[in-house]
Amino acid sequence: MEEFHKVRRLPPYVFEQVNRLKASARSRGADIVDLGMGNPDLPTPKAIVDKLCEVVRDPRTHRYSSSRGIPGLRRAQAAYYARRFGVKLNPETQIVATLGSKEGFANMAQAITAPGDVVLCPNPTYPIHAFGFIMSGGVIRSLQVTPDDSFIPALERGVRHSIPKPLALILNYPSNPTAHVASLDFYKDVVAFAKKNDIIILSDLAYAEIYFDGNPPPSVLQVPGAIDIAVEFTSMSKTFSMPGWRMGFAVGNERLIAALTRVKSYLDYGAFTPIQVAASAALNGDGSDIEEVRDVYHRRRDVMVESFARAGWDVPAPQSTMFAWAPLPEPFRDLGSLEFSKLLIEHAEVAVAPGIGFGEYGDGYVRLALVENEHRIRQAARNIKRFLASSTKQPNNVVPLVARR
Repeated sequence: MEEFHKVRRLPPYVFEQVNRLKASARSRGADIVDLGMGNPDLPTPKAIVDKLCEVVRDPRTHRYSSSRGIPGLRRAQAAYYARRFGVKLNPETQIVATLGSKEGFANMAQAITAPGDVVLCPNPTYPIHAFGFIMSGGVIRSLQVTPDDSFIPALERGVRHSIPKPLALILNYPSNPTAHVASLDFYKDVVAFAKKNDIIILSDLAYAEIYFDGNPPPSVLQVPGAIDIAVEFTSMSKTFSMPGWRMGFAVGNERLIAALTRVKSYLDYGAFTPIQVAASAALNGDGSDIEEVRDVYHRRRDVMVESFARAGWDVPAPQSTMFAWAPLPEPFRDLGSLEFSKLLIEHAEVAVAPGIGFGEYGDGYVRLALVENEHRIRQAARNIKRFLASSTKQPNNVVPLVARR
């Protein structure tokens, strides 16, 4: 039977191949150290859970909620932006609550994209950045860029060679998967370019609070005049270890926020009200919960970089995010990231995310998520050390760990 049009436009989901191998290995008794999916393992802070439990006891909160977010939640997000970035936002017209940043991005694509619209997107990038627009009928022009002096020339080429002129530019710094961080000067240059060329900026700032070297990542909305053309997406999933709660925000330009709000009004009734109230309490907190989460990821990062280096795999230390973006070890670079990821599951009992899943320019890398504790990260390093010491490019020459037990 022929696939539906929108489904045909989507490539096979690379990560599903790794997930199948992982499940198969576990069914055979393998103890897989899972550094693949960016699924936070830390518990949601107790005060946030307590607030949820308190509010859920009120049966009035069990009714339909507000699609754009209850007023208290939008005010809490406005207060957060004022404290953290010095950005003043109107909770009534410049903020909408989303069911996580992923849903917000996808629905913004639906709201603003006409068939054939061109969107400029860094590559590699988080899949929804590109496929949200592809599913909405748009066309992606991939840019192999980093947030440095090469970025504006790449934008100029992208605009020059795009027909029609690009509608929007996607930014994601700190980046998933590369962990690159952008400076405020970088954002100033990009905003000036976008204004000159009448291009919308959509910025994914989901990892703003996970940073390690003392320099909080900026918001594009800190640039004077950026709000004329930009919307920014944030999430509580990583900042407060609330991934399953599905709570995020879009903030910025009133016209774009209004478009997203209208689309969402047809699609959902918003998150469960007790979740929104608990999220408000989290945002209005003293910041100590955020610091604790940041410290855990910082320690895990250091353990990973040190232990993997001893294992024979040099992993660059990320400045931010809960990920490391690691080049394939030299003997495996011609295999590609997917085949290397399969080998790690089968012969080292370690799961990672193949870089090809984030775009063709990510194929020489894998993404390592800091979602296992320090003991398990060291266990992964020991397994990898044995694998690298005994392996060749021929996987038949490698004995899986499970067979040695």
